[in-house]
This record gives sequence, structure tokens and C-alpha cells, in this order.
Amino acid sequence: MDQEAKSRTQRLALRKATQDENLFGRLQAAATASRTQAQRLLSSAGGLSITQWRILWDLEEAGPLTVQDMATIQRTDHSLVSRALSVMRDKGYVETVTNPEDKRQSLIRMTTAGAHAFANAAPTMKERRESLGDIFEPDEIATFLSLISRFEIHLNQPSEEPK
Repeated sequence: MDQEAKSRTQRLALRKATQDENLFGRLQAAATASRTQAQRLLSSAGGLSITQWRILWDLEEAGPLTVQDMATIQRTDHSLVSRALSVMRDKGYVETVTNPEDKRQSLIRMTTAGAHAFANAAPTMKERRESLGDIFEPDEIATFLSLISRFEIHLNQPSEEPK
């Protein structure tokens, strides 16, 4: 190996080692890997997107919800939920109904077709969640979630201007 290639290899290894300790980069990489895995599983278990799956899961667990309710639960932007709902309405998975408690507000409700789509994907996604037990103890998962919560709180604090 010539000196220039060796130097590049060493620089690359050093930079990778530094980035392996970068919490921001590691969380982004883990989130990307999680989304890739989930999308692959959902594709084979019924052709749902991750957002569509999460919407159906929210509706299964909590009943009719507003778009904002789902965005809050999923910790995402309501426009992402709205775009997914448009596709899901076209597929017949959800329908919009008037909120009986506030007639000015619409709720999203799962249809029979949506319930079937959920039922097709649910066992695969449940197995995915349960497989974490193969590598983490319950107390480790609780600690991990606690640390993520603290990290989110930190990130949501107003940042100070650099001095």
C-alpha cells in the first residue's frame, strides 16, 4: 500500500471512530436503519408505508382521532399524516367523520378494509417489537427510553446563540 493510500485509510479510520461517538449521527443512523427494516417488513406484510401503519395502529388502539392527535402521538408533522391519509382514503382504509363532541372538527376512523390491512401487518410488526427482547432486557429498554426522553427535552430547549 502506498503512503497516500495508507494515510487516507488511517484518516478514514480515525474519522469513523470519532463519528461512532457522535450521538447525533448515531441516532440518525439508528433511525434510518429502523425505518429501512420497518419498510421492508411492511412491504412484505401488506404494502403499507410506515406512516400508514402507524395511523392504522393508532386508530386500532385509540379509536377515531384527529390528524393533530395522530401527529402528536407519532411525534411528527401533521402534514406527513395528512398526506398519508389521502392515500389511505383512496385505498378505502380510513374515512372522515364528524366529531360528535365538536361538530366543527373531523375525526379519522378506520374502515373494515383498514382493519384488514392492520390485521395483515400487525403480527409482523408485533414480532419486530418483541424481538428487541432478544437483545435487551426490559430494564435496559426502560433506561434507553428514559435517555431518549431526556435527549428530546434537551433538543427542544431554546438554543443559545454562540458566543
